Amino acid sequence: MTKRRSRGDGGLHWDEKRQRWIATASLGYDPSGKRIVKRGSGKTKTEAKNKLKEVLRDHEDGLAIAPTGYTVENAVDDWLTYGLAGRDKATVGTCTILSTNHVIPSLGARKLRDLSAEDVDKWLATKAKTLSTRTLQSIHSCLNRAVKRAMARDKVKRNVVELCSVPKGQLGRPSKALTLAQAEAVLKAAEETSMRAYIVLALLTGARTEELRALTWDHVFLKGKPEASPPVPPYIAVWRSVRSGGDTKTRKSRRTLALPKRCLDVLWQHWEEQGWERLAAGDDWVENGLVFASAVGKELDSTNVRRAFRQAISEAEGVKAEDWTPRELRHSFVSLLSDSGVPLEEISRLVGHSGTAVTEEVYRKQIRPVIQTGAVAMDGIFEAKPKR
Repeated sequence: MTKRRSRGDGGLHWDEKRQRWIATASLGYDPSGKRIVKRGSGKTKTEAKNKLKEVLRDHEDGLAIAPTGYTVENAVDDWLTYGLAGRDKATVGTCTILSTNHVIPSLGARKLRDLSAEDVDKWLATKAKTLSTRTLQSIHSCLNRAVKRAMARDKVKRNVVELCSVPKGQLGRPSKALTLAQAEAVLKAAEETSMRAYIVLALLTGARTEELRALTWDHVFLKGKPEASPPVPPYIAVWRSVRSGGDTKTRKSRRTLALPKRCLDVLWQHWEEQGWERLAAGDDWVENGLVFASAVGKELDSTNVRRAFRQAISEAEGVKAEDWTPRELRHSFVSLLSDSGVPLEEISRLVGHSGTAVTEEVYRKQIRPVIQTGAVAMDGIFEAKPKR
């Protein structure tokens, strides 16, 4: 005769309401004194027992199982709501758009516990037909971070997204640099516009647009420090940006740059013009100490700058304004210096890069003249060899 199970040992019973067999097992009590019960369900007794064994095995391994209805969309929503705390508003907006447009529509209904690497691979392969590689990396990152957060909160066993590589997508909009002739045309076209100082400073110092938008007069030294030994020429301190917290992109990005004479002249004029704007605005002026500000002293956003930049260069000869963005003035700075023979190591210091790799691979667009050093040296070596 089969021995009856002790009270609380678990069992197997038919659930009339769910029309399924339910296998249960008691695993003791939690700190509050509540009994810990694990369950497995199935259409047959064997299926229910096997499901319970799987649950118990995961429990022993320290791996909790997500609720049956917990989906990828739930995980992404949780990450967007709580996982981006403290991030810049623009970053949160970008992540939200990418997730709602690309992640949730394709994978949102999938149960998180059932999400496989194959699902992610197929999703990325489909997206690669229409999206750039950069965008593919971004949407993969959003899903990866959402699932990683869910895994840390015992919603899923492992993060399969991390195991999937990002395929190559469509070619995005290539960045480019102005030639010397185009740069001169841009400077000439901008002379009578409100963007003159901004364009001159961006092109002649290589500062990022996010750094120029945050630049304050406290960090502009138009007289330099002639009393110092040795004397310090006029300069700007690129120590801030519009990023969250006001920090520059990297530690190396924090730098002090001497001002070319053209920048110095245009900044003195800009300082005087801003004084008149402050008087014209009267009580509407909001004093932020910004070098580049709106008509009432407020911080400019990237859209304002891009629109004003394109309007300013619309008459530039040989330049199609809608094809250019303010950040490409920085690319032009690098390329023009490189084309003039300035060492790449020095250029990378000027633009705030930690090394020369990014400067060369991403920013330098000009094709340098044929490098003749090796040929000249070898000619000298072999010509110097005495004839027998």
